[in-house]
Amino acid sequence: MSNAPTILWFRKDLRLSDHPALQAAIAAGGPVIGVFIRDALVDQIGAAAKLRLDQSLSALADDMAAIGGRLIFRSGQAGAVLNALIDEAQAKSVYWSRAYVPDEQARDAQIKSDLRDRGVNARSFGGFLLFEPWDVATKTGGFFKVYTPFWRAVCTRDVAQPLPAVTRWPAPDHWPASETLTDWDLRGAMRRGGDIVAAHQTPGANAAQARLDEFIDLKVNDYKAKRDIPALDATSNLSDALALGEISPHTCWAAGQQAAMAGKQGAEHYLKELVWREFAYHLLHHSPHILTDNWRPDWAAFPWRTDANADDILRWKQGRTGYRFIDAAMRQMYVTGKMHNRARMLVASFLCKHMQVDWRIGLEWFADCLTDWDPASNAMGWQWVAGSGPDAAPYFRIFNPEGQREKFDPDNIYTRHWLAEGQRSPTQDALGFFNATPKSWDLRADAPYPEPMLDLAQGRAAALAAYEVMKAQNGK
Repeated sequence: MSNAPTILWFRKDLRLSDHPALQAAIAAGGPVIGVFIRDALVDQIGAAAKLRLDQSLSALADDMAAIGGRLIFRSGQAGAVLNALIDEAQAKSVYWSRAYVPDEQARDAQIKSDLRDRGVNARSFGGFLLFEPWDVATKTGGFFKVYTPFWRAVCTRDVAQPLPAVTRWPAPDHWPASETLTDWDLRGAMRRGGDIVAAHQTPGANAAQARLDEFIDLKVNDYKAKRDIPALDATSNLSDALALGEISPHTCWAAGQQAAMAGKQGAEHYLKELVWREFAYHLLHHSPHILTDNWRPDWAAFPWRTDANADDILRWKQGRTGYRFIDAAMRQMYVTGKMHNRARMLVASFLCKHMQVDWRIGLEWFADCLTDWDPASNAMGWQWVAGSGPDAAPYFRIFNPEGQREKFDPDNIYTRHWLAEGQRSPTQDALGFFNATPKSWDLRADAPYPEPMLDLAQGRAAALAAYEVMKAQNGK
């Protein structure tokens, strides 16, 4: 049955260009039926990530329709949905892009086994990462635990050139029935903040490619020098697109390599940031406990605060710590779904070190608020700052929020943009925060800006003392 349809199961690969599974499905010669399945693993992602997923799926559906395709939406247990679709379409093959999170891998392995048992050709393909995590190893055959040697091991490797975009969809004679994206109401979890966050997104593969082109043309040369200044639009702004697969890392790598060969100074540093993402998935593959537990076992003895409902933790979430750089960053995330990378390190350090709060509390808040949420990068970033992770910053390196503001926002451009209190004419973004927050928080733009909720010197001293206690308990 050479003309039997191939089912293409879309997941974190919401694009038509550089898509190995899609190319293979078309090469099979028959019609292709694209489906996105809302299963339990989709339902468990955070509110902001769901909103961004909704936008991306809508954009993909439009792109597919423009070339004669259709994106089928189904909900339920993924294996059951695929089996039903196979029966309806008389399909003989199911293709998908490979996943790397343990729960997703377990689901996929079971589905692949079950489909093959019933005679279905089930295949998975790469495309989400530049390098398969199991294909990069140390000279002794182990896995890398420090970034710099990992970079050196992969930076000279050949990376496959991006595949061309699909321009014609091989449609079946009859399309299977589909649920509607609107009925799924993926935006509902955002409640009244949904429209505000949605307005700050630029979803879809076409928009992602345009952002990459603009970055390479106008920004990459100064990337290393300006990337730490949050008031500047100096980064690629592609973290959400990479997380959803609206653009492939191969496409970004090829553009970065071309920029490097053209002599653009910041290009190599951009390539290093792409490899930092690879490193996160390398670690996830070899030590999956990084998602939920201290990567370094001895950190189990650290006396983390776990009272997630404490008033000061709420103030951290609300951007009301009294430290302007931190508060601006937390509000930026609440309004836009993203946060500048320098700011991410700062707010994480403040929570884990000055406040001694368990990094998992911060990780969960980010997972709910970030539109560019990525499980591997989020976990590695939090543990890197907390000190419990691989390649971690030394615990005694505690970011001072005032010192960081003076260094990276000396003219207070970033903080003024995001903080409304005390300003005669706050920006719309600063005011948007108060329109997006829950009414139960009872926050007002005309209220006084809060006083600092802790003393920085005392917080630092307490954190270092707790660290010494942990070392003593571990016999170090």
